[in-house]
Amino acid sequence: MQRTLINTGKLHLGAGLAFLLTLTGVVLGAPAEKPNIILIMADDLGYRELGSYGQKLIKTPHLDQLASEGMRFTRNYSGNAVCAPSRCVLMTGQHPGHAYIRNNSELKPEGQGPIPDATVTMAEVLGGLGYQTGAFGKWGLGGPGSEGDPILQGFDRFFGYNCQRHAHSYYPDYLWSNDKRVALNNSPPVPGHAGLAKGADPADPRSYDQFKGKDYAPDRINEQAVSFIKQNKDKPFFLYYPTVIPHVALHVPDEELEPYLELGWNDPPFVRDGGYGYTPHFTPRAAYAAMITRMDHYIGNILRTVEELGLTENTIVIFTSDNGTTHLKKEVDYDFFESVGELRGLKGSLYEGGIRVPLLVRWPKMIKSGASTKVVTGLEDWLPTLLDLIGESAQLPEGVDGVSIAPALRGDRQPQREFLYREFSGYGGQQAVWMGQWKGIRQRMLRNNPNPLKIELYNLRKDPSESKDVAEQYPEIVAQIREIMKREHVPSERFPIGPLDKLAESER
Repeated sequence: MQRTLINTGKLHLGAGLAFLLTLTGVVLGAPAEKPNIILIMADDLGYRELGSYGQKLIKTPHLDQLASEGMRFTRNYSGNAVCAPSRCVLMTGQHPGHAYIRNNSELKPEGQGPIPDATVTMAEVLGGLGYQTGAFGKWGLGGPGSEGDPILQGFDRFFGYNCQRHAHSYYPDYLWSNDKRVALNNSPPVPGHAGLAKGADPADPRSYDQFKGKDYAPDRINEQAVSFIKQNKDKPFFLYYPTVIPHVALHVPDEELEPYLELGWNDPPFVRDGGYGYTPHFTPRAAYAAMITRMDHYIGNILRTVEELGLTENTIVIFTSDNGTTHLKKEVDYDFFESVGELRGLKGSLYEGGIRVPLLVRWPKMIKSGASTKVVTGLEDWLPTLLDLIGESAQLPEGVDGVSIAPALRGDRQPQREFLYREFSGYGGQQAVWMGQWKGIRQRMLRNNPNPLKIELYNLRKDPSESKDVAEQYPEIVAQIREIMKREHVPSERFPIGPLDKLAESER
């Protein structure tokens, strides 16, 4: 299947991409000054779960140093409120009203609904410009061998979990290395969803030993990511590192847990009452904190490798999260950690706490250390931004919704975007628009709502907690947001939102 790759009409034919680009006059040998790109994405990390964003209990020294050496964004938004659609926004540069994947959709025996072959991904674009491309962690955009398989979507190297459900266990029996399964030393594997053994005493810490494995998958993934950097140190590389941490289940090696156990937190066990949730843990608060610190350790390995190879000055490092903190309170005590601070909502919600996430960017050659910005940005912005930063904006694919935030990174004035758009068919059906200081949001559109198209309006400058709906006071703002909501939603047969789809149909 042919597909449009860039706005000059060039075609992509899988493995023939490099040859075709050569024929059309694109220089494949990237010049030496082209920067390396490392894009790290945490899984379910909340807005205030890093020290640089106000976290007091969880230690994240390497990420805090990254913040001090680069730029911190305080109005950054994930692509969507759950995993797969957020990753689709990142990889394609399309917002959720246009993106192909708009909700999680598991397929059997393994994987999520695939992005089509016709999709143009960030990896394909950068690979066509001479970058070596590697992905290490959790993919979630197409099962093994499907059209959405990462090695069929522009990545030269993949190692990790293809399937999101498989990634619920940190002690699985295998991971994927390109198109091959690689066995791990976990026999039997630790399940992501299971309860205590029959008759086990929940007050006895030994009852939880069944959820401890030998071969911690994130260790293996981090090793492969570091190896990719070393192997490609003499050529431009794009390293995509979608780590599985801190998504539950609460699995973490004991050595990482110990420092938090010493703090003496009142930490009641999570025992999975009624069979709901992930695997039990005797000290869930300590486990969650330890997992984030373990993730910080892995990122430290990445940054140290870059420094040791003399690549720091010429490497763009980006850190963010795919959505906010999980809503599973008994497993992740978001109130104890103040995971989203003053924000409203959690994972699955288009209120701020479910979708506003950290964003740190370091590039010593350009970005001033210790900088901070309130510029509104989303995951769809990274494809145009990276192409801008490497001087290849002409290669931007057609249909990209994101805008370049390179001016903000350079310390120049960033033009204010007209709007940021989100929709989500999950968790009751939601739609949101950010427009300057204003945010309009629709909720519960698919839950027998007598007024599913009602818009709540919040002034985020005055009310970041979204506690006071001011829609009645500003009907003209609501009208502008309503028009954007109508215009930006393109109906999807796979992910329908009935009230919006009917509205779109009525306008035809």
